[in-house]
Amino acid sequence: MNCIFCAIVAGEAPGHRVYEDDRAVAFLDTRPLFPGHTLVVPRRHAETLTDLPVPEVGPFFETVRQVTGAVERGTGAAGSFVAANNRVSQSVPHLHLHVVPRNPKDGLRGFFWPRGRYPDDAHAEAVAARVRAELP
Repeated sequence: MNCIFCAIVAGEAPGHRVYEDDRAVAFLDTRPLFPGHTLVVPRRHAETLTDLPVPEVGPFFETVRQVTGAVERGTGAAGSFVAANNRVSQSVPHLHLHVVPRNPKDGLRGFFWPRGRYPDDAHAEAVAARVRAELP
């Protein structure tokens, strides 16, 4: 496997680490939206959130929670944006959460893309029903 995030986790590639524990490593994004933009990755290679074994999800997100607070405090940010891509727009096929420090009037708009509305409640309910049908 040739995964740059696995190489950073293993110490074989450089990365400005801000945190690590037995389940995850957090390091600065090399192309940050703002200074302090941090990536949190599981030590175990998992391509997407749905590939991360269920017992590891909660502990991984506890690390994300800790890192998020540290990014906000360490950068003096008023808040943060925490996001992950699954396959589409995922630049590295290793699960990673972006923790981006945010401040009012920082120039970012919403989710960075145009948002729309459902044409009516019936369409919204039909979409919700399709998603519910896929849950255990």
